[in-house]
Amino acid sequence: MSVTEQQQPGPDRGSGSDPREALHDRIAADSLTTRRDYLRIVATVSGGLAVGGLAVAGGILHRHGETADGKAPAPKRIATQLLPGESLAFRYPGDEDRAVAVRMDDGTLVGYSAVCTHLACAVLWRKDRGTEGELYCPCHEGVFDARTGEVTAGPPPRGLPKVALTELEDGSIWAVGTTRSGESVEEGLCRQLGQDRPDLAERIGCPGTGGGAEAPSRQAPPAQAPAAPLPPAQAPGAPLPSGQAASGAASAGART
Repeated sequence: MSVTEQQQPGPDRGSGSDPREALHDRIAADSLTTRRDYLRIVATVSGGLAVGGLAVAGGILHRHGETADGKAPAPKRIATQLLPGESLAFRYPGDEDRAVAVRMDDGTLVGYSAVCTHLACAVLWRKDRGTEGELYCPCHEGVFDARTGEVTAGPPPRGLPKVALTELEDGSIWAVGTTRSGESVEEGLCRQLGQDRPDLAERIGCPGTGGGAEAPSRQAPPAQAPAAPLPPAQAPGAPLPSGQAASGAASAGART
C-alpha cells in the first residue's frame, strides 16, 4: 500500500467557500468539538487528499489500527513542525499506542506504528539502514518499507497500520484518523465515520453515502419463469380467435 504524498489543496467541491480556509478557521476556534469535526474530514475520498496536504502514518491500535469502540479517534496535534530527516515518536490515539512519524529527505511525511505486527516488539526508525532509512524491529529482524509500511524482510505477517496526518500552513502536524493493517486511509476513515458521524462520512464522499459512489447493489434474485397469461377479455361463449393465446403469452412475457 503506497503512502500518500502531500498534495496541493483540491478544488472547491461545491460548498461555496474555500475548504482550506474553513478548516483553518475552525481550528482557530475555541470549541474542541468544532476542531474534531473539521479535522476528521480533511481526508477526502474522491479526488485525492485535500486541505493542508495529508500524509499517512501508522499506529498499533487495539486490533492493529482499530479503536476500542471502532469509532474515529479524536484529532491530536503531535508536533509544531517536522523538518526533512527528522523523526518523532508519539502516542495515538491512546496513551498506550506507540507510533513514529518521519519526514523523508524529499519532504514526504510518513509515519507508522511503533509496534511490530509480529509479536508487538518496538519498531525503530533507522535512517542508517537502506537507501532511505527503514522501520526496523530488532527482536526478530523484521523490516518495513519506509514509504509504504509494507513488510520487506523478517517474520511480520502484515504491514503496519496507518494513521491519517494533516500538516497545516503553520507547520503543525495533526493525527486525525486510523486504519487497520492492509486498509487504505480512505477505507479507515469511512469505516470509522460511518459508525460515529455519518453526516461527516457523507460530506467527505464515502461510498454508500449521498456524497460518494453508490454502495454495491444487492444481488438480484434468480429470474423466474413468467406466470401463465390470463385469457383475453371476450364476450361470454365467444370462440378464441386463432393465434390469440400465443400473442397473449408473448405480451405477458414482455411485461415481466
